[in-house]
Amino acid sequence: MLNTYDSIVLVIDIQEKLTNMLEDDVCRQITEKSQKLVAAAKTLGLNVIVTEQYPKGLGQTIQGIRDALLENYVPYEKTAFNALLENNLLGNIKGHNKKQVVICGIESHICVLQTALGLLNEGYEVFVVKDICASRKKSEFKCAMELLRQEGAKICTLEMVLFAWLKGAKNPCFKEVQALIK
Repeated sequence: MLNTYDSIVLVIDIQEKLTNMLEDDVCRQITEKSQKLVAAAKTLGLNVIVTEQYPKGLGQTIQGIRDALLENYVPYEKTAFNALLENNLLGNIKGHNKKQVVICGIESHICVLQTALGLLNEGYEVFVVKDICASRKKSEFKCAMELLRQEGAKICTLEMVLFAWLKGAKNPCFKEVQALIK
């Protein structure tokens, strides 16, 4: 079960030009829910790591995530599809001494998939937030989620993650986090 003591959040390539390639409703969902995940993580005191695939060509992380992170917005720029292969991202994750990595991002069948598989191979418990992941093609998204589940990743939703972190209404952050999803 997810808990705040063992979790970090990894936001993979939710960038301006990549979100614009998605269908409008998917783009809106990814934008809104990713901001809620980051805001909740910040409220609960969790570390959030952001990657950007070739930002010179694909733009920065969307403004809402940058705003939510403020001074903690320090993206890992990369060109590798498995984000663990560049800029010592794996070393950073290991340095947090956490067992659980909550992942969201674009594109599900490329960078999200390869990074999640890399984390599983490193022994992490990986939670892929399905409603904050997307691919340009629905068939690619569906196949990626199926493969991730088969390989041992836990497929979940934003609300599942948030309520697992909260554990109950007596959590001092309950009202603030609940307000994000009302």
